[in-house]
Amino acid sequence: MLKLGEKGAIPQRDGETYAIAPHIPCGVVTPELLRRIADVSEKYEAKAIKITGATRIAIVGLKEEDVDSVWEELKLDQGAAVGLCVRSVRTCPGTTFCKLGKQDALGIGMKLDAAYHGKQVPGKFKMAVSGCGLSCAESWVRDVGLIGKEDGWVLTIGGNVGAKPRIGNELVDGLDDDAALAAVDKVVAYYTENAKKGERLGKMIERVGLEPFKEAL
Repeated sequence: MLKLGEKGAIPQRDGETYAIAPHIPCGVVTPELLRRIADVSEKYEAKAIKITGATRIAIVGLKEEDVDSVWEELKLDQGAAVGLCVRSVRTCPGTTFCKLGKQDALGIGMKLDAAYHGKQVPGKFKMAVSGCGLSCAESWVRDVGLIGKEDGWVLTIGGNVGAKPRIGNELVDGLDDDAALAAVDKVVAYYTENAKKGERLGKMIERVGLEPFKEAL
């Protein structure tokens, strides 16, 4: 029996099958990739294909003996779906596609994903990038959120959903793309160096306040 997260496989309710969630940066797919996922899922008789809240495509109900073959044929990296690490980065279409977009959410999200996805940190860590104030990627309830405005990015930190949801704190605004990426890097570095094991960023802010993060910038 595979352990939780081993080979990227998550045990299912039936106690017999597993789900895997390949890494799909910012949820952007191609027709070829969708066909490959569908063909592999059908070949190994997956019970379901589920689009997750983290913009991954989970293949659900796989037999243990098929997990290695499924990964080999998918030719995709494992998504960071469990453990103390940075999970997939959520984004909206931003200025790439959406007429309401104020900033390039998809471009910044891809850069954050490349830099941080799977990075080991003290606690579960989620990021989201929204191209305008509607915050379609739900940036306010992520450990790190970026929200686009006419004059640049707003950086929020410490948000989360769950049993005790928390709205993030606005840390700084008016950031251009490079400044936003640099600010996120400093927040992640300070959190990594100073958080307790298992402590979400919001809980750390409640313990130490916002000032240390402002000083880190």
